[in-house]
Amino acid sequence: MPTLKQRIEEVMHSDNNDSQPLLTSLLHGVSVAYGAVQKIRAIGYRHNLLRSNTLPCKVIAIGNITAGGTGKTPMTMYLARELHKSGKRVAVVSRGYKGAAEKSGGIVSDGHNLLMDADRAGDEPFMMAGRLRGVPVVVGQNRYEAGMLAIREFQPEVILLDDAFQHLKLKRDINIVLLDHDRPFGNTHILPRGVLREPLEALSRADVCILTRSPRGESPAVSGTSAELKSVLPQIPVFASYHDPYFYLIKSGQRIQYGDLTEFLQPAELAEIQQSKVFGFSGIARNDDFQRTAVNTGFNAAGYREFSDHHRYSAKELEDVERTAQNAGATCLITTEKDFARIGHQVRLSMDMIVVGIRIAFNQKGHEFTRFIQTKLNN
Repeated sequence: MPTLKQRIEEVMHSDNNDSQPLLTSLLHGVSVAYGAVQKIRAIGYRHNLLRSNTLPCKVIAIGNITAGGTGKTPMTMYLARELHKSGKRVAVVSRGYKGAAEKSGGIVSDGHNLLMDADRAGDEPFMMAGRLRGVPVVVGQNRYEAGMLAIREFQPEVILLDDAFQHLKLKRDINIVLLDHDRPFGNTHILPRGVLREPLEALSRADVCILTRSPRGESPAVSGTSAELKSVLPQIPVFASYHDPYFYLIKSGQRIQYGDLTEFLQPAELAEIQQSKVFGFSGIARNDDFQRTAVNTGFNAAGYREFSDHHRYSAKELEDVERTAQNAGATCLITTEKDFARIGHQVRLSMDMIVVGIRIAFNQKGHEFTRFIQTKLNN
């Protein structure tokens, strides 16, 4: 029998749910009230009835309007690299969700050295800090204080706010909103009846939208999703991107720091591993998306085990995963880079493990997106 959480999630992701009319009606009532609160809050900030702080540098917020993963962290990393490559001094500020330093704040990386582990920083800031060279990463629930810490220590010209579209306490110069290509607005209902964090009218704050998980090669000009978006905001620039996976191999018995992962698997090495059975496990917002990625890139999956988003793995849980994988006939584990950032060097696994990372790539006109951002920053 499905749990209450599973029943709620079924309603949240369905267009209409006649099988659970009572629960659907209850969630709809809550979503109407929640949406009203979000509207009032936005009006308060728009008319300066609620205070919004300003940092003494340019600020770019990267976020979404739906709950769940749309690729905010890979997009933050993509833009940080592009701006750093162009000569800008850049820093990333993240909340540090579920990290021990979330409330107190602190520096995860100075752009060269990791100064926190995943437990203190939170998995996503730790992952960014391990991958970004020359770009400091700072965490803190209070983004203004975290931003000021970044300015005092690193004098950035641009601060990137990860997952901050709804963080109206801090003013920004550019709002980038990511939308899933297939279901940009979910079922168009607000939480908890749907997955919208705010009413669709909140998109009026956006300066640019990026469709993520688009089919490779598809132009937003011909995308049906883009047409749907244009009907909501006819003037907003829209770019199409896709998730481009890359792979690492952790050999059995290795205890390796996340920041030491540098060598991608080459196609021949990847093809050899794909001949054997793998067992997947993940604790991210969209576990099903990771499973599809594994299948679509040619892995022979013997099974999967799912955990909640940001899950902290115990040694016993990892032992259980290995035992289940071996019983399923798998010879190798497969997980996400975000999950591995949480596991790090805690344990030595008795099986090889593939780590799957995701980077953002643009179908067409990626250079135009970068130029658009540079133009907005220079205005």
